[in-house]
Amino acid sequence: MFDGQDHTLPSETEADRPLWPALRRGWRRRCPKCGNGPVLKGYLKVRSECPVCREEFFHHRADDGPAYLTILLVGHLMAPALHVAFVEFRPDPLTLFTIFAVGCVALSLYLLPRLKGAIVAYQWARQLYGFGKPA
Repeated sequence: MFDGQDHTLPSETEADRPLWPALRRGWRRRCPKCGNGPVLKGYLKVRSECPVCREEFFHHRADDGPAYLTILLVGHLMAPALHVAFVEFRPDPLTLFTIFAVGCVALSLYLLPRLKGAIVAYQWARQLYGFGKPA
C-alpha cells in the first residue's frame, strides 16, 4: 500500500554537499568535493573527473552562464568607475579608453574561470546533472 512517503535511500543528501564551501572551492577552481584537485583543465575546460578524489564532472555543463555573469559584473563595476573618472578627472578620451579597455579585459579574464568553477560547484552541491548522468 502506498503511504505517500519516499522510502528510497539516496546515496547523498543535501547536507552531504553544503553549498557555501563548494562555492568557495569552485571560485578557487578546485574540486567542490575535496577542495584539492583542479576542476578545470586549462583555462576553461571542465575536467571529466577530479584527479584526487575521482568525483565525476563530465555531466556538469556551465555553458554560457559564466560569460553572462562576467559581463554583468564587469559592466556593473566598470560603468560607474568610467563615469566617475570622466566627471572628476576629464582625461583625454584616448587615455580613458585605453585604461578602461585594459581594465575590462583584465577583469574579464580574471573572473571567467572563477565563475565557471563556481557554477560547476553550484551544480555539484545541488546535484544538478545535465546529459549523461550515470545510473
